Amino acid sequence: MKLQKFGAAALLSVLLGCGGSGGGSTAVPPVNNTPAPEPDAEIIQLESSLAIGQSTELVLLSDNDLSGISWQQTSGPAVTFYASDSKVIGFTPSQAGNYSFTVDFTVDSAQSETLSHDFIVTDDQAQLTVRLGHVAVEGIPVSLVSYASGDDQSTAIDKSSWKWTQTQGPAVTFTDTSTDGDVAVFFDAPSISQDTLLVFELSGDINGQAHADSVAVLVENSAVEVPESDAPFTDRIADVFLYNADSPAGQRLIDCVYSNNSRYDDCTFADSPLIAQISTAPTTDDIMDRVIVSHRWMGDQFKKFLEDYDPNDDFKNLLRANTAVVISYDIRPSFYSPTTAAIYLDPSDLWVTPEQRDTINQAPDYRSSFGNELQFEMPWRYVKDNDYASYYAPIRYRLSRTLADSQYDFASLLYHELAHANDFFPSTDWLSHSNSRTIYDAVVEVYNAQEIQSDFLQDNYPLDSLYASGGQNELTKLAQVRFRNPDLITEQQIAYSPQNIADMFMTEGAPQFYSYSSTREDLAILFDGFMMQARYGVSRDVAVSDQAYTDIVWGQRGRLSESWIKPRVAFVASRILPEFTDSATVIEALAPPMALDDSKTWRNSVVIDASGKGSVPAGEKVRDQRLIPVDGVHRHPVLDTRGSGVSSR
Repeated sequence: MKLQKFGAAALLSVLLGCGGSGGGSTAVPPVNNTPAPEPDAEIIQLESSLAIGQSTELVLLSDNDLSGISWQQTSGPAVTFYASDSKVIGFTPSQAGNYSFTVDFTVDSAQSETLSHDFIVTDDQAQLTVRLGHVAVEGIPVSLVSYASGDDQSTAIDKSSWKWTQTQGPAVTFTDTSTDGDVAVFFDAPSISQDTLLVFELSGDINGQAHADSVAVLVENSAVEVPESDAPFTDRIADVFLYNADSPAGQRLIDCVYSNNSRYDDCTFADSPLIAQISTAPTTDDIMDRVIVSHRWMGDQFKKFLEDYDPNDDFKNLLRANTAVVISYDIRPSFYSPTTAAIYLDPSDLWVTPEQRDTINQAPDYRSSFGNELQFEMPWRYVKDNDYASYYAPIRYRLSRTLADSQYDFASLLYHELAHANDFFPSTDWLSHSNSRTIYDAVVEVYNAQEIQSDFLQDNYPLDSLYASGGQNELTKLAQVRFRNPDLITEQQIAYSPQNIADMFMTEGAPQFYSYSSTREDLAILFDGFMMQARYGVSRDVAVSDQAYTDIVWGQRGRLSESWIKPRVAFVASRILPEFTDSATVIEALAPPMALDDSKTWRNSVVIDASGKGSVPAGEKVRDQRLIPVDGVHRHPVLDTRGSGVSSR
């Protein structure tokens, strides 16, 4: 396949004049045959023309250092693209026509230049396309996802013939354990010495006809070395920027909380203070000064969430225990790090358009296969009004949504991760840290002294009194296999039936199985479940079933209100969010737990009638049948100290 290259070549025109009828003549000026200077960059597009619905990318390629990049569309039906300040923009035209773009940039921090580029979109309809061409720093994870135009209905088309091939650039390895070969590929961008273009082709049959599409990824060379140890980030991470360019935090905040330049013992509270050290009553604008993003739309949506979906100021108050909020396309799943005192958010709950979703890395959670040998599952979900609280659209449908559609998912995520932040940095300690002290030293001190709030929970209301020495509770040991280290599995654990697990769990003090993964998770799960119930009227279901979720042996809704769990909830709520002064009253008034119908599958047990048994709802809500109910997920490990991990929900 031939690449189409476009530069700023000059065209020289020569005007020749002729004399009058008297036979006289004028002198012809000499022709200037000096060639025009070569441009310092070029725009590359894989396709010379496009079909409607075919994704494409414009790549600004140069051997020079480019900065101040700014893309604009100058003609043609409007398209949506993000990262307009990067070397690559990707988008999908939805109408035929002539399209034009320009890009302004600065070469070697000195010379300003502009390039333009035109292309045509025909009346043909693309049957197969790949998204999304973009820039990737060397070493960072990349995902490419395929789409078929007829795949937006409830029945997916046959993709068994589809095949991915790399056609240009240093060879990459598609990851075996997390690649769906006919739909998506995942790989790490190769190490390179200069900006390098990778090109991939997807080919396959649709309804008996052969189709193909190509996509480009520009891999950027990085001068920053990835540390091997003694640093928060020992894998390559994305380039990010402050949402508010004029934020007082400056580049130093990025260097402290999301950079391969970060080091454990480097950043003090003067470099990256807690938000509470700036203001104990922060506004949305105060918080946005501490927000770091890979794409501006992510910050826009986070700001909108704080403005429109935080009526009690819960999230603004909980964010005081953080130094920063990082939202980036390569964060998957979300997590909190006490060594930086920052929260790291996967933007999956924030997108509202398919184009925004395209910019997010789609690689699955690496822990999805942990504990597969076990015979049981313990699914959980949030429910409201006898229905799933949230539904999601499979990526192939390319549906839009609103923030309201994902507010319960995002709220529960924030309550959970921010519980971790206030576990390590409670309100009683915010103003006690000196500017000269490093965040790492502050965390190590409370860790060694066992004075983290979840340590106090363990002292007063232990879930497993011997957790620190490996745990005496069999559920603690099983949780380590399921969520942290599958190599710990034993033959006895493999032999446990779902009923064995139900008999162990139903009288325990944990709301979920994941509570046993660590004392930190025990606290966070108690808090997020209570806050979702108190603020949104959203309850949590938990069950024990077979691996296929078809046979429930036991299940319960509203487990937090068990008499032996309520004191644990009250202990956590008062310490994590003291501003919620009515929390004890709300906890006391929680409705008793309800049993799920164990004759139903997990999905069908969501409806509970007055007798406590599942039934068909009288009035089914009108909903797009392509949407799928959201079951609970588990969060990322929370790092306690250097080299020590504690799994998160």
